[in-house]
Amino acid sequence: MEWYEVGLGLLGLLVLLIAIGLPIPFALAAASLPFLWQIQSFQTSLVSSQLKLWGVWINYILLAVPLFVFLGELIGRSNIGPRLYQFLHQGVRVRGSAAYGSIGACAGFGAVSGSSMVGSLTIGGVALPEMLRLGYGKELSAGVLAAGGTLSVLLPPSLILLFYGIVTDQSIGDLFIAGVVPGLMLATLFSVVVMVWGVMHPDDIPDSEQAARMTLFQIAATIGPIALIGLVITVAIYGGIATPTEAAAVAALLTVVLAFGVGGLRWDGFKDALFSTMRTMGYLGLLLSAGTLFGFVLTYYRVPQEFTELFLSFDLSPYTVLAIVLVFYIVLGMFLEPVSMTFITLPTIFPLMAAAGFDLIWFGVVYTVTMEIAVLTPPVGLNLYVIQGISRGKVSIGQVIRGCLPFIGALVLLIVMLVAFPQIALWLPEQMR
Repeated sequence: MEWYEVGLGLLGLLVLLIAIGLPIPFALAAASLPFLWQIQSFQTSLVSSQLKLWGVWINYILLAVPLFVFLGELIGRSNIGPRLYQFLHQGVRVRGSAAYGSIGACAGFGAVSGSSMVGSLTIGGVALPEMLRLGYGKELSAGVLAAGGTLSVLLPPSLILLFYGIVTDQSIGDLFIAGVVPGLMLATLFSVVVMVWGVMHPDDIPDSEQAARMTLFQIAATIGPIALIGLVITVAIYGGIATPTEAAAVAALLTVVLAFGVGGLRWDGFKDALFSTMRTMGYLGLLLSAGTLFGFVLTYYRVPQEFTELFLSFDLSPYTVLAIVLVFYIVLGMFLEPVSMTFITLPTIFPLMAAAGFDLIWFGVVYTVTMEIAVLTPPVGLNLYVIQGISRGKVSIGQVIRGCLPFIGALVLLIVMLVAFPQIALWLPEQMR
């Protein structure tokens, strides 16, 4: 079979299977099998599928994924995450402190957990009712928390950057450190959005907020755990002391101790965190395995290589190629969640970006920012439904979407800045080397 017949056939069959409601991991595997049977017998293909499945589950690098997920679940079920929001809200005596505190808390949470949805759920569960009680506008409250959760995806450790590194065979340490400056810039842009919102819609931000000050012990119990966990991850990886997997293991163990010691975690919360991690990894494990099988079929038929050669034959400028890819991901992000997109599309897209002359570490950051837009765009914007769900009917999905629009603009602006000034992402990894 020709490569384009395989590519179009895989894509068409995958879209059909997803459209009829088959879960994405099973759709990926089912779309791959007919083309696998063209090169292997039925019995051999069964063995190949089993080997792909086993190869994913015993991959040493991938052990970091459940560890970082477990770490985030522990923080979410203890008082560590909510206390961080309370400290930033109560400690900053300016108009709009609850909104700025939400952004800061999401950024702090992102420094120890790589999940956007968990970030929105953890901080939003505390911040949204408080902001509504204080008199903040519903759209601003929902938008700042849905968008704030995306900071967890860009600031290290990031699960999307981790998956990107695995698929593209790039240094995960370099990818993590490349996300630091853009992540801090994004937090600043979100704060500017809140400031401008307050000027344009002054009724959405109360003039004064009544909140009791925290004691020194409460401040230490709030800042200490987050700072210590973040420091362990950062120093271990970037100091060359441990691999990302080893750093994740030490950080997860430390989080267990801190969550029980100062975070108020109980045994039931620990079990919930463990079971939630297992449910998440059950899905991710199947998705990773099916994605590996899908990628094997693509590679065997040379679909990525031939697609790259065909695309480059049009003699488009590198930035035209980049613009087409980004628009493609923004549209696709309206229908698929980021992890699925990573394993379905990246094996074909990243050789094209490399051939166009782009640094793959830099593109990893741009790709991750694009994935942040994906979780904020309907109809499949995960963070939108998280915030709407925790509002318990007080905020409609339309209000959440409208609240996110200015923050999506900030994400687009960050992409423009990264394209205009690539050193925003590349400077820090170069200094670390």
